[in-house]
Amino acid sequence: MPTITQTAPVPFTSEDYTARMARVVAQAQEAGLTGAIVTPGPDLVWLTGYQPTAITERLTMLVLLPDQQPTMLVPRLERPDVEAADGAASVAITDWVDATDPYAAASQLLRPDGTYAMSDSAWAMHLLGLQKVWPESSYLSMTQSLPMLRAVKDANELARLAAAGAAGDATYEQILSVRFAGRLETDVAADLARLLREFGHEQVDFTVVGSGPNGANPHHEAGDRTIEPGDAVVLDFGGLMYGYGSDTTRTVCVGEPSQQIREVHEIVRLAQQAGVDAVRPGVSCQAIDRAARKVIADAGYGEQFLHRTGHGIGVTTHEPPYMVEGEERPLVPGMCFSVEPGIYLAGRFGVRIEDIVTVTGDGVRPFNNTDHALQVVA
Repeated sequence: MPTITQTAPVPFTSEDYTARMARVVAQAQEAGLTGAIVTPGPDLVWLTGYQPTAITERLTMLVLLPDQQPTMLVPRLERPDVEAADGAASVAITDWVDATDPYAAASQLLRPDGTYAMSDSAWAMHLLGLQKVWPESSYLSMTQSLPMLRAVKDANELARLAAAGAAGDATYEQILSVRFAGRLETDVAADLARLLREFGHEQVDFTVVGSGPNGANPHHEAGDRTIEPGDAVVLDFGGLMYGYGSDTTRTVCVGEPSQQIREVHEIVRLAQQAGVDAVRPGVSCQAIDRAARKVIADAGYGEQFLHRTGHGIGVTTHEPPYMVEGEERPLVPGMCFSVEPGIYLAGRFGVRIEDIVTVTGDGVRPFNNTDHALQVVA
């Protein structure tokens, strides 16, 4: 089995978390908002390093306003865990106890008529509770109001994404030696999950194994179909390593590929390369989608490319920016996202090729570097 030689990234510091919270406040002000409310989920992990051991109905929230210290309101029974979080030194912590009203406590941290960006992961009951205590307050989705908040990665974040990408590459290289024919899709999916963990992932989020006609469903869940000789098999897998995401896709063929599988795979390979080649600072996100989509459309398969060309990646495997028509936002060094065109022929097979890339000062750096050629497996 191949080994990955790498040094674990240095831990994030309180200065990192303080700078991120300041970024939230600044972007909220630029958007004309009063501030931001962050509840358990990826935003809270990114801002404080804190993730509850179990997401419960008890209110936990970080309040970020321009004129007060970042403050976390937490259930008292969970306060010790919050105080142990990496970013705890960057926030003031206050708590509430069962049998009291958490929204009354939260109201003391908010302006009665404020407009806040709020984590997409917030529970509806908490949003409604805040609206009840301050009826004049209003709330916007964090993704809609502050879409680029986590989009530009620093050097430490880039190192984590690079490590995750290398682990994904090692997983793919190893899966090529696994037998496919005669086994269930779920068997191969289990192999992918095991390998990702062996190569350093602490969390496996998805292992798509789409064989034959199942490959024509871009997000097919590995099922009980037996993989057969001649099948094209879409392998899309990833998770978190050092808290940051991996996501890579390759399409293999069990035994000798048909001429159509070869032709479609080559079109997708050229489209994916065109998308990567288009990446550089200043070009729009939609330009990446257009570059990849043109290759597929020109080959006559435009209607069979069913999804956007890419999505951002970081502490979650899907986040802004998105490489999609209509997204005119320019690329900036440090942005990281997938480039993953595909062709899906209903009832027959699908082909997708995906790399994670980052924008550099003068171009692009891939985090996935395995061969894009169609590989034959047993």
